[in-house]
Amino acid sequence: MAGLAVEPRPYQLVPLLMAMRQDVTRLLISDDVGIGKTVEAGLVAAELLAQGDARGLAVLCSPALAKQWQDELRVKFGIDAELVLPSTVTRLERRLLLGESLFDKHPHVIISTDFIKQPRRRDDFVRACPDLVIADEAHTCITDSTTRGGKGRHLRHELLRQLAKDPQRHLILVTATPHSGKEEGFRNLLGLLDPRLADVDLDQVAGRDLLARHFVQRRRGDIRSYLDEDTPFPSDRQTREEPYTLTPAYRKLVDEVLTYARESVRDADDGTVRQRVRWWSALALLRALASSPRAAAVTLRTRARNADATSTDEADELGRSAVLDLVDDEALEAADASPGADPTGSEKHNDGSRRLLAMAAQAAALEGKPDAKLTTVTKVVQGLLADGYDPIVFCRFIDTAEYVAEHLAAVLKKTAVVEYVTGTLAPPDRVARIADLGDKPGRKVLVATDCLSEGVNLQQLFQAVVHYDLAWNPTRHEQREGRVDRFGQTRDVVRAVTIYGRDNTIDGIVLDVLIRKHDQIRKALGVSVPVPENSDDVMTAVLEGVLLHDHAPEQLTLDIGHLQQDWDSTAEKERQSRTKYAQLGIQPGEVARELAEIRASLGTATEIETFAREALTSLGAAVIPTKTGFTATTHTLPVGLRDAFTPGHREPLPFHRDLPVPRHEACLDRTDPEIGALARYVLDTAVDPSIDARTRPARRCGVMRTAAVTRRTTILLVRYRLHLTLPGRDGDRPLVAEDARAIAFRGSPAKPQWLDETEVATLLAATPAGNVSPEAARDFVTSAITAADDLRDAIDATADTLADDLRAAHLRVRESAGQRVRRRISVTAQKPADVLGVFVYLPPADGGTS
Repeated sequence: MAGLAVEPRPYQLVPLLMAMRQDVTRLLISDDVGIGKTVEAGLVAAELLAQGDARGLAVLCSPALAKQWQDELRVKFGIDAELVLPSTVTRLERRLLLGESLFDKHPHVIISTDFIKQPRRRDDFVRACPDLVIADEAHTCITDSTTRGGKGRHLRHELLRQLAKDPQRHLILVTATPHSGKEEGFRNLLGLLDPRLADVDLDQVAGRDLLARHFVQRRRGDIRSYLDEDTPFPSDRQTREEPYTLTPAYRKLVDEVLTYARESVRDADDGTVRQRVRWWSALALLRALASSPRAAAVTLRTRARNADATSTDEADELGRSAVLDLVDDEALEAADASPGADPTGSEKHNDGSRRLLAMAAQAAALEGKPDAKLTTVTKVVQGLLADGYDPIVFCRFIDTAEYVAEHLAAVLKKTAVVEYVTGTLAPPDRVARIADLGDKPGRKVLVATDCLSEGVNLQQLFQAVVHYDLAWNPTRHEQREGRVDRFGQTRDVVRAVTIYGRDNTIDGIVLDVLIRKHDQIRKALGVSVPVPENSDDVMTAVLEGVLLHDHAPEQLTLDIGHLQQDWDSTAEKERQSRTKYAQLGIQPGEVARELAEIRASLGTATEIETFAREALTSLGAAVIPTKTGFTATTHTLPVGLRDAFTPGHREPLPFHRDLPVPRHEACLDRTDPEIGALARYVLDTAVDPSIDARTRPARRCGVMRTAAVTRRTTILLVRYRLHLTLPGRDGDRPLVAEDARAIAFRGSPAKPQWLDETEVATLLAATPAGNVSPEAARDFVTSAITAADDLRDAIDATADTLADDLRAAHLRVRESAGQRVRRRISVTAQKPADVLGVFVYLPPADGGTS
């Protein structure tokens, strides 16, 4: 844990303790959105790799999440993983030797799931796959006898099934939505962890006990206060709706397009396949028209994505991916492109193409004219900025995002910086553009497509979400809002605004049937429940009513009772599962014990704050207390320390006791880079006597008089090295652990009276009560150093105790209830230990005994 650059929240240790109790780690981590599943999975991976239980790591995820996984693993866990993506694989393969596999060469990889799932690549991957696999967004791999999602979902499931067949492979599945109401799909996912879970009776205690060894699922309410420590999530998400009414000019275009769409879908002259192509082309046109005039114009001029389909299944699959919001769609990276509405592009249908181009010209001509939707979003964004919120505006299409961003940039140029991010940028470039926006002063507005609705954490820069375009799947809405409503958000209340058209044909029904229902369930359960898969049937019914029956949207009467019943049933199952499948395998007391030992070894929050405050003050910083910690000026600090701090930090630099911490500020935590820089500086200067004494806040030895002692008392700062031998998959694995301890004794070294840990802690907080002459101080220190050899037996005894304690801790976290420890671990202390510092405490000159 000391080697990590992250200090996990107490609740995040639960999956790690679960993993340590298994010979082969098989976990399904299903904590709620924004709780920190990546950190939980990373903790397990880092421990398995460090102990030799695993030789390599493969993370399966979408391309949009790959760079974030790479950064998290490298920065927080010290795991350097190579990206294996369509954009990198050619370069990587050029560097291989004859007969060498990518996965033989690179022990740690992050792979696009949809790239590697294809059979021709899957087989090589399964053969050479590392023995530790993390599958992110594992719900996209769920399949059952009724699941839609086509070939892609089945290929993903088959990939995981092949990987899980190796009984020695560690497998960590990560998803916030493991159970979407389909028990068969949930069981298929669990069966990857342990085949018995595919059909065990979970209503029986024995079945739930088996599940508890592999499955952890908690919502925010479960861990907001855990082990008496609060995790600061936003307390509320305020949502509201903002309607608009089409302008007469836009209404005229909508009516003309709707007339064309109805004629197109009713034309059955050239067969079923072409009719399905025209059907999806008509839907694409309606979707783009509801988004913006620019998206409508591009769609009208573009050939339909499924125009070359040779079967109805192919036409439907391509059409669905282009028009609907499939949250696990493998083409998500291209899903924000305008879909195209010309079903043929051939000379045979030249009249239809000319008609589309004429309507495209009409749509293009609407740019620059009054746009009711654009006016509404402008007012919404201005209101959020006035209330102190920096919003993200989500759009469905690239063309719409650019259209909205251009307008907002012109209107808000004096009040906010506006930037946009779409699928035209590669994932690393998206992150870079957001970082650049964050570095700019003032208020910020980000316009984005759904390429940012997953994976990228935006909570440090933004506090509100605006849905410029309604998603046709409420799960997508939840993903968008989850970018800001998560751990690390500095605002206690986040906001979400949904813009919809009263008269744009579809919005009102989507809002009423899907979005509002989803929000109602989320507020009731405290967790989102995915919409049943037959929501697409509802959308189909809506669209059929509009296109086939000449109904105005407000006249549609839909039989949606089956959807409401299915959704309510899914919500009830989710509520029951949260109780039935609650994680009871690891008790809070067990976590508390391990957490106390970790913090005793690495330093408590109070100790870190005291160190930082005293070190900065002694180095010349002006330290001013605040409600959340303190601020410190840095321009007066020594140059070496100033240069070690993160460039661009605020001045004076705020130090906060608790997360979340705003950008360019510091946290009073061992893993914070500013605290690390300060600690390195203090230690390096302490051992270098050539440095100016005014810039050396610490010394290796010292003497002071204090009322805290009545007899001469000596503290020794000792560094212990402990050698561990852990059985790994490639034989015994040697590791070295270091521990620095302050030990103290009263009296002379010849007859020491050793203090316990509580007495040492009290002594470390002692304050001076008198002066000691330099000559006398030198004599006392010299005497203590000379006599150090007489204390060697006691120092070595402490080393042996630490070794025994470390071994006991390693064994304890691997115990299974009622079962023997799974393997032997040896720990030996290296002797002699290093005495780094000697500090002598004397009673005041007017009392006590020296």
